Amino acid sequence: MPDFPQQDHALFDHPIFEDPDARALSRVGVVDVGSNSVRLVVFDGAARSPAYFYNEKIMCALGAGIAETGTLSPKGRERAFAAIARFAQIARTMQVNELTAVATAAVREASDGPEFCAQVQQETDVTIHVIDGAEEARLSAQGVLTGWPGAYGLICDIGGASMELAEINDGQVGRRVTSPLGPLKLRDVKGGKKGRRAFINETLDQLYAQMGNQRNRLFLVGGSWRAIARIDMERQNYPLKVLHEYRMTATSVRDTARYIQEQDPDELRARCGVSGSRMALVPLAIEVLKGVLRRFKPHDIAISSYGIREGVLYEQMSDRIRERDPLIEACRFMEAKDARIPGFGKALYKFIFPIFKSARPEKLRLIKAACLLHDVSWRAHPDYRAETVFDSTTRANLGGLKHSERLFLGLSLLHRYRNKAEGTRFEELAALLSDKDRHHAEVIGKAMRFGAMLWQEDSDNMGTLRYHPKKAELHLKLPTSTGALYGEVAEARFNALATALNATPSVRVKD
Repeated sequence: MPDFPQQDHALFDHPIFEDPDARALSRVGVVDVGSNSVRLVVFDGAARSPAYFYNEKIMCALGAGIAETGTLSPKGRERAFAAIARFAQIARTMQVNELTAVATAAVREASDGPEFCAQVQQETDVTIHVIDGAEEARLSAQGVLTGWPGAYGLICDIGGASMELAEINDGQVGRRVTSPLGPLKLRDVKGGKKGRRAFINETLDQLYAQMGNQRNRLFLVGGSWRAIARIDMERQNYPLKVLHEYRMTATSVRDTARYIQEQDPDELRARCGVSGSRMALVPLAIEVLKGVLRRFKPHDIAISSYGIREGVLYEQMSDRIRERDPLIEACRFMEAKDARIPGFGKALYKFIFPIFKSARPEKLRLIKAACLLHDVSWRAHPDYRAETVFDSTTRANLGGLKHSERLFLGLSLLHRYRNKAEGTRFEELAALLSDKDRHHAEVIGKAMRFGAMLWQEDSDNMGTLRYHPKKAELHLKLPTSTGALYGEVAEARFNALATALNATPSVRVKD
């Protein structure tokens, strides 16, 4: 038997979505009543990795003008009420087990906020939980932990009327503060750009005094940050249009700020797919972001698509569920739902593991994910299966993946169905991976391509691979009961794997 690490094996033994605690989290609905937008998200599927069963947002601008009037925007209030009434009906239709509504800065600060909540409760039967800034920061930080277990750094969540900061370290939320640095409020600051900058700097000085030095990674949460990231992608012609885990630097933020000033707003909005109401807030938001970067000087910037809504889901998870790897659990769920032989991914990983015994844990994690996903695209037309699995994987809603890891996983699965990457969409993304990683992904794909030929009822009797890199030898030992599976196609795939490893192949069939 190969030297298969028991702790790796254990990750496959009990998928979390079969756990009663996880089943209790299926069809969880969250209504986020923000200062700028109202959104409904219904989570379903793999409880540890949010699967978006439904996601709808309406830009209401509840907090517009609140600094002057002290009340919710009348038009925004009307639109927000209509949105919540619609969302309540949708939740009933979807048989949502639990619907949680959370309101942030605009509702908690407006004098008519309690009246608005009472109206919603009376007419829609939805109870709105109005949370303070510290709780908003905590939930946003928990949302980031949903995608990055064990992460450390500073969470910066910007809404329409406020901006929250929270520190996370080793998977725990630490200090957290709130501030009035939301774009809707900044519009009302007197003194134009100079006045805003003075207000931003003064506020950030106060935040720094409360939070202390924070030079680790900066996680950006919120629609305005995501809009800036989209524009940064457009400016750089970045090929992978996935916002989650997109990385920026202080230099790229400054360059994008200048780029925004130079562009026609309507044309830029159309090219980047940003709504008009959101685009109007981007120049204000980027002033805040530049200030945050000047004051805290993070070494890295990452965009998080997970925030307060995912934080509400995380709040309902047991510690046992939180400890699970969101990537592996999502892939387990996808395999159970879509693969022809659910559960074979575990056997396939065990079979090909001897080739990768020297791989680092972070690479083995991606190999596990690839094995779980190796057959989920079988319904696609054979001529397009390789590109389908590459596109679906690189664009999938998967947490815990850097962009380079998304591409590595997608390329590994592409090679599961196709020997060469030339002539596919991967070519335009190639620059995001090193030559070494591209070759490693090819080897993983060809190993899965061969291993899939040995499917049988007794997956523990597939055979044994031995790889000796120093001798450049790849040995396959098959039991007699499996030998008949080693036909011409299987032999060609085994030889292709050996060629990718630059190794001499040998096969022995023996009990």
